[in-house]
Amino acid sequence: MLQTVWVSSPRSWALQESNSHRQGKKRCWKCRFVRTIIRHPCRRHAPKRSRRERMLRKIQICLCFCFVSGILYEISLLSSSVFSYLPMAQHYLTPEQVLNLGKSIIFLETTERLEPPPLVSCSVESAARIYQDRPIILFMRGLTNETALDINTSYAAFSLLSSMKNVFIFPLQMETIFQETPLLQWYNQVVPEQEKNWVHVSSDASRLALIWKYGGIYMDTDVISIRPIPQESFLAAQKSRFSSNGIFGFPARHKFVWDCMENFVLKYNGNIWGNQGPFLMTRMLKTLCNLTDFQGTEDHSCQNISFLNPQRFYPIPYPAWGRYYQVWDESPSFNHSYALHLWNFMNRNRKVVEAGSNTLAEKLYKTYCPTTYEDLIQNAKHRDLPSPEDVE
Repeated sequence: MLQTVWVSSPRSWALQESNSHRQGKKRCWKCRFVRTIIRHPCRRHAPKRSRRERMLRKIQICLCFCFVSGILYEISLLSSSVFSYLPMAQHYLTPEQVLNLGKSIIFLETTERLEPPPLVSCSVESAARIYQDRPIILFMRGLTNETALDINTSYAAFSLLSSMKNVFIFPLQMETIFQETPLLQWYNQVVPEQEKNWVHVSSDASRLALIWKYGGIYMDTDVISIRPIPQESFLAAQKSRFSSNGIFGFPARHKFVWDCMENFVLKYNGNIWGNQGPFLMTRMLKTLCNLTDFQGTEDHSCQNISFLNPQRFYPIPYPAWGRYYQVWDESPSFNHSYALHLWNFMNRNRKVVEAGSNTLAEKLYKTYCPTTYEDLIQNAKHRDLPSPEDVE
C-alpha cells in the first residue's frame, strides 16, 4: 500500500511505502511529533499532578494548532507558486482550467491566420514578462483542437510564446464561450458571411463573455505592456468622455459587463464599426457616470469603476499613430502609462519594426519583448543571406 506523505519542502512530494509486516513502523518526524504532543500523561500520577496536567494539555493544544497552521501555510505556498509547476503539464490543461486560476490576461485573434505576426507576439510576450504570476492566454480562431496539439513544431511564433511558462495558446470556440450569456442567442442567429465587420464584432462579443465568466484583463493584440495595471475594475479612456474597449478589466460576474452584453444584443448593428466596441462601452459608462474632461494625469472613478486617463494607454492618440514608427530625437519616458496601444487598425500601409531602424517601436520591442525582437533580427539575417542561385 502506498501512503502519500507531504515533505516540508514546498516543491517536493514523495510517496512512502508502508509495510504492516515490519516491526516498528517508520514514521516521519512530523508524525512522531504529533503523536508525542497528544499522548496522555501516565494515569497513576494524575492525582498528584492535576494542575500540571491541565497546563500540559493546554500547551499540547496550542502546539497542535501551530502544527496544523504550518501545514496550511505550506499548502498556500504550493498554490501561490502554481506557475512553477505549469510548464510540465502546460499542454494538457484546458482553457477553463487555466481561466479558473484567476486574473488572466486575455488576447484574441479572430482572423483565421495561424502565424502570429511580430506585433502580436510582442504584445503577448510583454504581458507575460510584466504579469509573471498570472496566466497569459492567446485565443486563436484559426486553431482547432487538432492543430493546437502540434503548435510548437508547426509555427515559429508558437514555439517562441509557448516557451514562456505562463503563456497558453488555445482555439477560440465562440459557441462555448457564449454559453450562459445573452450573446448566445445573437450568435445563433447572426450570419457571419453577411456581416461587414465580423472579425471586429466577434472579437467585441468574445472579450465581453470571457471577462464576465472568468474575470481578468482583456488586451488587444497591438498593446505592449510596460508596467502592471493596479486597478481591478477599470475602463481605458481613449480620450476625454470616450472609452476604448481595447483594454479593460473586471472581476468575474461583474454587473457592468453583463449589462454591456445585454446592450450588445439590444442595440446590435454590425454595419457601424465600433458600435459593439468602444461606442458600447462609452454609452454604458454614461448611464452610470457624469463623464467630464480629464485634467493632467488624473483618473476618474464612478460606481467603483476606474475610468483611466488616456495617458495610461493612449499617450500617442490615434491621429498621430505613425509616430510609433518614426525616429525620435529623445524617446518619451511613458512614466504615466501602464501599456501602449500601437493602433494597428490605423496601420493600413503595414508599417513594421525593422532591426536597426532606431524607431520608437523598435526601442519598445528591445525593452519589453526582447525575445520577439531577437527572432525579428534572426529572420532579417536569413532574408539578407544570398540564395544558392546568387552564389553560383
